[in-house]
Amino acid sequence: MPGTPTSPTSPDHSPVPAPVLAATRRQALVGGAVTLGAAALGTSLGSPAALAATSVPRNPTISDPFTLGVASGDPLHNGVVLWTRLAPDPLAEDGLGGMPNSAVEVEWQVSHDENFGTLAASGSVETGPEQAHSVHVELERLRPRADYFYRFRVGNEISPVGRTRTAPVPGTRLGRFDFAFASCQSYTHGHFTAQSHLAQEDLDLVAFLGDYIYETPDQGSIGRGHFPEVEVRSLAEYRLRHAQYKTDRDLQAAHAAFPWAVVFDDHELENNWADDTSYEEDIPPEEFLLRREHALKAYYEHMPLRAAQRPAGPDLHLYRRLTFGNLVDLHLLDTRQYRDAQVEDSERDDPERTLLGADQRRWLSRGLSSSKARWNVLAQQVFFSQRDFTEGESSTFSDDAWDNYQVERDGVRDEIAGVSNPVVLTGDVHANYVVDVKADFDDPRSRTVATELVGTSFTSGRDGTEQNPGDAVQLAENPHIKFINRHRGYVRNTVTPTEWTADYRVLDYVSRPGSPIRDRARFVIENGRPGARPLA
Repeated sequence: MPGTPTSPTSPDHSPVPAPVLAATRRQALVGGAVTLGAAALGTSLGSPAALAATSVPRNPTISDPFTLGVASGDPLHNGVVLWTRLAPDPLAEDGLGGMPNSAVEVEWQVSHDENFGTLAASGSVETGPEQAHSVHVELERLRPRADYFYRFRVGNEISPVGRTRTAPVPGTRLGRFDFAFASCQSYTHGHFTAQSHLAQEDLDLVAFLGDYIYETPDQGSIGRGHFPEVEVRSLAEYRLRHAQYKTDRDLQAAHAAFPWAVVFDDHELENNWADDTSYEEDIPPEEFLLRREHALKAYYEHMPLRAAQRPAGPDLHLYRRLTFGNLVDLHLLDTRQYRDAQVEDSERDDPERTLLGADQRRWLSRGLSSSKARWNVLAQQVFFSQRDFTEGESSTFSDDAWDNYQVERDGVRDEIAGVSNPVVLTGDVHANYVVDVKADFDDPRSRTVATELVGTSFTSGRDGTEQNPGDAVQLAENPHIKFINRHRGYVRNTVTPTEWTADYRVLDYVSRPGSPIRDRARFVIENGRPGARPLA
């Protein structure tokens, strides 16, 4: 939920099938289910020799199982995760995608070229109804910092082709890292035009910072109503909601273009939830934890995550670290599963309150203290810096952001101040911000110790605008906030040893398809100089 003074219920959200863009080479690669699949290759998936060990004739006949596309994620220097889910009828009411109640063998191939002339790896994996016939293949023994193409097959059905990229070897010299970060893609609020533009970029990674789906029954006003038309609670309902989002062709294209690193926020389960506590309903923790178990299981089934992130009951170990040469350490945080429930502003300075939980906090401290990267990045969900919403002597803060956990936030701030080039990436609030993280937020003259880059939503909040009326108060009351914009889009980043360039890419509208994209602002962070400066 966007950070607001009282964390109200979610805004309504709206759905739509994404438009098919004019064909380009990248779109032919990542967008068309059969363009480089069965149509280009007949019914064979590579040479007979390559498939000799993986052909499984006992599979039932399944037509068009790849309606949810393909994806890759969490790149290491020697491999990535490949994902798909078999769902010939993705909105079947039982949440099982129209698949038979039996195990199915899925073949996969990885190639150095998009025509699959030279295979780098191949194999097969079994999946079944317990996993909603989702597939997670953890590749190893690939070359570092190399592009690969991948696809799946069941019987004579061949998936779309995806492209992925491995990371450099940790510690090796890296001259450039290109990535984007994004969040908050309400299906009911807008068309996924930003995702279609994202698919045209040339990136090493996409970091998605939460609110991949919305749990509400909202039907919106643009013909993209949520299915089922209820607030989702059961496993079948969460599976259906994820499947509905995944049927969008523009989202599929963005997933198939590069690896993603995903974390969840609140709407993957319920607005503003905290640990075992519902924010919106007075229900026992054990009842809420059952709902949480359903939500996190469906989340894992639809994301390119490793087995280390497979949930156990209501628990999913989401926080983790990705390293890109000697240039970037990306610390992916979980600000939901371990947090104390939200409190009034008068209690926010309780030193016992935690957003991260003790184990994650220790993990983060160890990672920061041992990092040898030029840039240390916290990829997380909710607004990190202090943000006062009220003009004058009084103050009001969001109860769902780090401000509600003030002592822990200030401790993390002090800790990242001692590492090389700290940058905090944030989603959640459906707006673009650039913020100087201050040694003392109440003293504008205090030292800037880090930079927070906040990205707008893909669609949540509908078409957006330049600024809201209250933004002038935010800028006046929080001089460390340097920029606010409320259009939709994403943030593209180019990181080198000497500087970090952030391009705030925005759309004019999402209520109908086809908006062009433009660079609304560009900011640069210089190596060794915390704080971002605008470029004309």
